[in-house]
Amino acid sequence: MSDIFPFTRNTDRFRLALCIEFKGTHYSGWQVQKTGVPTIQAFLQAAISRVANEPVATFVAGRTDAGVHATNQVVHFDTASERSDYGWLMGINSELPMDIRVKWVCPVDERFHARFSATERVYRFVIHNEWVRSAHLHELATWERNPLDAIRMQAAADLLLGRHDFSAFRAAECQAHSPVKTLKELSIRRFGDLLVLQVRADGFLHHMVRNLVGVLLAIGREQQEIDWARQVLEGRERRLGGVTAKGTGLYFVRARYDLIDLPNRPAGPSFIQPIIDTMTNPFDPV
Repeated sequence: MSDIFPFTRNTDRFRLALCIEFKGTHYSGWQVQKTGVPTIQAFLQAAISRVANEPVATFVAGRTDAGVHATNQVVHFDTASERSDYGWLMGINSELPMDIRVKWVCPVDERFHARFSATERVYRFVIHNEWVRSAHLHELATWERNPLDAIRMQAAADLLLGRHDFSAFRAAECQAHSPVKTLKELSIRRFGDLLVLQVRADGFLHHMVRNLVGVLLAIGREQQEIDWARQVLEGRERRLGGVTAKGTGLYFVRARYDLIDLPNRPAGPSFIQPIIDTMTNPFDPV
């Protein structure tokens, strides 16, 4: 733990943080829904509650949409039940389906909040750029059959960096109080027929990453000029931004916290991490 955020604990209840990895293909996003459709939160809360032998509420670093994946999603919950970190890890995983996995569990200060304590969030978006769809990647990457010019895409991405009103990149149903966010990184790297985008910001609007990718895809196909990205940004209207990219290739890979040290794992996803580790022009560290 950081000395800036000293560890304190209410004597009656514990606060625990955990990291989950999941394949979102068969889930309607993170958040529990009244209709009872399968969601990541619904399965996770049920699993933790069975291990804790009491009802448990969970709080997440970043909510994800239907079909979106995560490699290092941070969650916290409070409980009166005492278990070892290993006991929580093994117990919760035994109650979860195989496409949701807890990777670590650790006690945290009661002031820590998975969402509100986070200072940055990082996503990666994987595009399979080949004229025939892959049998293996169709649920793990967004397929694009048209050749993409990664250099054009990067030039357009650079125009979007900084603190801006991202209204043109938010979904109509977005409930964020302010559309102003600081986009700190929007990097594109090609590895053969895979393109990987790394997107880092102090926060994200609903569908913001997918709408950013949608604009860059149009520019990469040479359907739009590079400066179109700036025009969309300055227009501040969603209708100017074209098609929202599918969520199949989107991964929540990191939440950053300034005042606490949590266990660190590779950002992933695992099927591209070995390639990223050997890059001569790497992404910014996350």
